[in-house]
Amino acid sequence: MKKLILVLMLFCAITSFKEKEITWVAIGDSITYLNDHTNETANRITKGYMTVVTQKLPNIHYINQGYNGWTSGNIAVAIEKLNLQKADVYSVFLGTNDWWQGRPVGTFADYQNNTGSKTLYGAFRIIMNKLRSLNKEAKIILITPMQRGDFVYINDKKNNAYGSYKEKNGQTLEEFANAISRIGEYEHVKVVDLYHHSGITQKNIVNYKRLKDPQTGVYKNYRYPHFIGIPFNSTTDEYPYPVGAMNMTFDGLHPSDKGHALIAKILVKIMKKY
Repeated sequence: MKKLILVLMLFCAITSFKEKEITWVAIGDSITYLNDHTNETANRITKGYMTVVTQKLPNIHYINQGYNGWTSGNIAVAIEKLNLQKADVYSVFLGTNDWWQGRPVGTFADYQNNTGSKTLYGAFRIIMNKLRSLNKEAKIILITPMQRGDFVYINDKKNNAYGSYKEKNGQTLEEFANAISRIGEYEHVKVVDLYHHSGITQKNIVNYKRLKDPQTGVYKNYRYPHFIGIPFNSTTDEYPYPVGAMNMTFDGLHPSDKGHALIAKILVKIMKKY
């Protein structure tokens, strides 16, 4: 009888210490999408931030809701068609495409008054409302855009964009990051401010950009900011980011394994408390 009681006590002790299973829905753009499509990076990355988080915290199971090239507005417009599931944790990692595609940041009043998807503030209100409706008890993590360098798509050099070191359509990427942080503060949810506090800066986004010297035509490795203004011909020039150029990103925009590991480290500190 005593042995049976001991066995039952041991069983209860083991089961009581079992970590709670947590479902995490990660909403985002191509940075999130590529976590499960590393083959589309010419195998430049092997583990995205979600994979790293769930390896560190195996009781968490993620659902990837990343969409290539999407803005917060795209997500907001399609929100009822995305089949978002009830989850314990939602992360929203958007904003960089809003900036590049010229979507207005808008004003905080757009968020407060739920004015629609035409501004970042308005789009985020739609997204937040949807997540609250799915599970009002869920933890929500807002992730701001990272600083970005000159992006050149590894599978199509004609798809390229300059970095956040200058404005696009009269707006800075920092304005988008600040707006997301303000929403998080207002809603009392966690904000991961990658723009200001991740350690990802213009100096380490890439090690260099390989371009032709305009005077000699010979390829040179230019570090930031010296590559700014040097022409890149997407038709004739070599891809400007060989493997040696990779640092926090592999193409000027999308995180490398190093960048994903950094993002994951921040998320693990937050999510291990859940």
